[in-house]
Amino acid sequence: MSSRPSEDRLREVFNIVERYVEEKYQIPVIIKDVPHPFTGDLDGAEIHVDYEEEVDGAVFILAHLFGHTVQWNVCDHSRAVGQQGILVNPTSEQMKELGEYEVTACRYSLQLFHECGIRDLDQWLSNFAACDYAYLEHVYKTGEKPPFMSFWREESPLIDPLKIPDFEPKRWVSRWEGIVV
Repeated sequence: MSSRPSEDRLREVFNIVERYVEEKYQIPVIIKDVPHPFTGDLDGAEIHVDYEEEVDGAVFILAHLFGHTVQWNVCDHSRAVGQQGILVNPTSEQMKELGEYEVTACRYSLQLFHECGIRDLDQWLSNFAACDYAYLEHVYKTGEKPPFMSFWREESPLIDPLKIPDFEPKRWVSRWEGIVV
């Protein structure tokens, strides 16, 4: 059985989450042309989603970049991990650190969904998170960029939500300024 929700459900989720992030957390969500090869961007105070992104990717990007926004604003070390750029020949320790960084962002993403009353997408978000990390790991280790969705697997282990700490959004730097997250 596929965990992929319908496009209508994903549009509904995007609209709910976008409004919630802007109203509760005071983080503008801007739909715009994000410089290639990125599909989204963040700077600690804004989230940008590429206007050409398919709805499933847009929902994941919005939620995931919210998770990274939380990290950047509550933990100097997490921000440093996010701003280190593409690693060339990463060590196993660097990959472990990157994995923890990515999983934590996704745990905040799932908590965000739950705060919005969205409780039917836990498996979908977990699958997307696993796909995202598998893709990043492949790119970092090989330099190759195969199709993102070639890393999709159904029934990935469920991630657990992580309580979103109080934070005040602060502008740091965005990826298009040379940072890869």
